[in-house]
Amino acid sequence: MKPIVLVTEPLASEPAQWLAQHCQVIQRAPTHPEFKAFSDRAQGLVVRTATPVDRALLNQIPQLKVIARAGVGLDHIDLAHCKARGIRVVHTPDANTQAVVEYVMALVMDAIRPRVFLSSPIDARQWEQTRKELTATRQLNEMTFGILGLGRIGKRIAKVLGALDCQVLFHDLLPMDKVACHGAQETSVEELFTLCDIISIHIDGRQSNVKFINSSLIQRMKPNVTFINTSRGRVVNHHALAQFLAGHPSAQGLLDVHDPEPFLADSPLIGMANAHLAPHLASRTETAVRNMSWVVRDLVAILQGGNASHEFQIHHDTQ
Repeated sequence: MKPIVLVTEPLASEPAQWLAQHCQVIQRAPTHPEFKAFSDRAQGLVVRTATPVDRALLNQIPQLKVIARAGVGLDHIDLAHCKARGIRVVHTPDANTQAVVEYVMALVMDAIRPRVFLSSPIDARQWEQTRKELTATRQLNEMTFGILGLGRIGKRIAKVLGALDCQVLFHDLLPMDKVACHGAQETSVEELFTLCDIISIHIDGRQSNVKFINSSLIQRMKPNVTFINTSRGRVVNHHALAQFLAGHPSAQGLLDVHDPEPFLADSPLIGMANAHLAPHLASRTETAVRNMSWVVRDLVAILQGGNASHEFQIHHDTQ
């Protein structure tokens, strides 16, 4: 008999069809009334971002052998309980890097290069007035860009910015090989928030990073800073950020991730002219979604007694 695999969120078409050839696939959210009917016998679980894999959910799946995270971050998975149960965890660490880097650069260009597209003729006076109003105040090569977290995405962003002659500073907890930094210069987290014109956040959402970007760091930022977060919403104190943006109308907050998601009506950032809230779009290219969905190959490999290409090694101190 094919092993039962619970899929809680949609996958790209081709990987989903491939998984169905190897397993009995049950696509149900944990809140669905039929989820429990299959969870007692399921050996595999496939999730994306919106499914919290906590102890309560894991306890509903007593025969679970492997969790496949179609994506990168694992902060919504109780890795300590997986370790205790012997449940293996696979993910796709580089599947969306290109997509996120492109998205960050799109946000940067939106922030520093104002533009408009004309749908009808305008006279010479309006033409020149429009060009004057939309003249950018600075170019990237005149700015200092800060990257908090120089992982796969952070390194690629540093490489792109280096090609544009932008000065790049970074802060990371791990030691970095200078070649891998692509010219970015290491600094303290305090100096990064003090010196940079643009700050892009690329740290994971582990418990120790919750509200890591606190009021103390936020108040260090330049009054005309562009602050970008495409990592996890929970790493930023949004009330402190809203207070800063309210007091610094020339600053911009470009937030692709939120806590919770979708964000609620009581979010302090809603309605602020200089806070721009996107619905978690950084990895939303068809290529990235397909790449992330192919995590099912590793899931099937483990269920068939083999090894995975991207198995996360769970340590006792993970969470």
